[in-house]
Amino acid sequence: MKRFTLRTGIRWKISFAIAAVGALIAIALSLVVHNAARVSMLQSAREVQMERVQFIAKNAEVVKKTPLGAKIDDPDLPRELRDKVRSGRRGSYVQEHGGGAAPEVWAAVPLGNGQVLSLHNSFQENANLLRALDEALVVGSVAVVVAGSALGVLIGGQISRRLRKAAAAAGKVAQGQPGVRVRDAVGGVVRDETDDLARAVDAMADALQQRLEAERRVTADIAHELRTPVTGLLTAAELLPPGRPTELVRDRAQAMRVLVEDVLEVARLDSASERAELQDVALGEFVRRRVSVVMPDARVRVVADEIVATDPRRLERILGNLLANATRYGKPPVEVDVEGRVIRVRDHGPGFPEALLKEGPSRFRTGSSDRAGVGHGLGLTIAAGQARVLGARLTFRNVAAPGGIEREGASAGAVAVLWLPEHAPTSTGSFPVVRLPE
Repeated sequence: MKRFTLRTGIRWKISFAIAAVGALIAIALSLVVHNAARVSMLQSAREVQMERVQFIAKNAEVVKKTPLGAKIDDPDLPRELRDKVRSGRRGSYVQEHGGGAAPEVWAAVPLGNGQVLSLHNSFQENANLLRALDEALVVGSVAVVVAGSALGVLIGGQISRRLRKAAAAAGKVAQGQPGVRVRDAVGGVVRDETDDLARAVDAMADALQQRLEAERRVTADIAHELRTPVTGLLTAAELLPPGRPTELVRDRAQAMRVLVEDVLEVARLDSASERAELQDVALGEFVRRRVSVVMPDARVRVVADEIVATDPRRLERILGNLLANATRYGKPPVEVDVEGRVIRVRDHGPGFPEALLKEGPSRFRTGSSDRAGVGHGLGLTIAAGQARVLGARLTFRNVAAPGGIEREGASAGAVAVLWLPEHAPTSTGSFPVVRLPE
């Protein structure tokens, strides 16, 4: 069962985090301010009521007259406050009402004749002020959340842009551009963890490039040093008397010579020092002539011919390696189709191994046992390298067996497709493209 994953950008994550924190802080502060304001207003109202009732008790003839809304022995006086006052103490009381109604603030004092003078007012005015305060707090909280989100998008966007630049630069390095530096691509004035990541990636790329370069030099040096003894071995083999042992020695010596030359060619292609020497050629006619020389039994079909600017020597090398691979590992008939700038080479064998289809050609790997045998696995590697020099694209796929069966061993052949570029490459490696005079 495939696991569902939600992919979001870092800017939105940072924005959401800031907005969430801002909302929590705003809610907490709003609750604190609301409660503090309500308590303060109620306390102030109780003090005012107490001062008023005391003033009435001292300056009015309470037996005959109770001004300012005061009452004697008010039946609505809360029982808690009445009991307190009858014990000889003065006090105030907040009477809450359900249903969202405003509370009432009571104040009462004892009189000398055992009566109770009380005064009460509604808290409605203060409740309106408190409601206005709540509205202001809500507006302020929303403003804080919006401002926090905008700030999060701004900060997260800057970090996201730096990370995208770093990822793009790292991708270029992975594509074989060792001169690209992630640290330079990130840029910026602010130094943060992104710069640390960029420096680490650059250091890793430099170390990997140095290792690959060292391996390439070792491979090239070994192959170069082997040329002389292999040539001497071939010369000595020619001096042996005729016979089956002599033929075996000559064949093995010749195979070793071919291997040494292939290894040197792979080393040159890996160093990105090769350059294309372009000429205008009629692709269909060119392929027809080369195939007739290399593999006369192959079927050539030119669907659409086109004049292309390419390096004939390198194109011939690619075509020869593809035909040799089809002959060695596939089955006849071998078919070559030319359609515009596209060349397809197909055999009717067991198909390419899965590892090659997923990862591309790899040196010294001849594939599965179905396609294994003689050879060293360098033919397709060289073809892919020469295609890169031409600015072309070389792809591999298998043809499904009749009936659409897709299982191991059910392939109806392997197809290698060379896509020549519409425009000739302007640079390959560190060397310019050279166009030869016609």
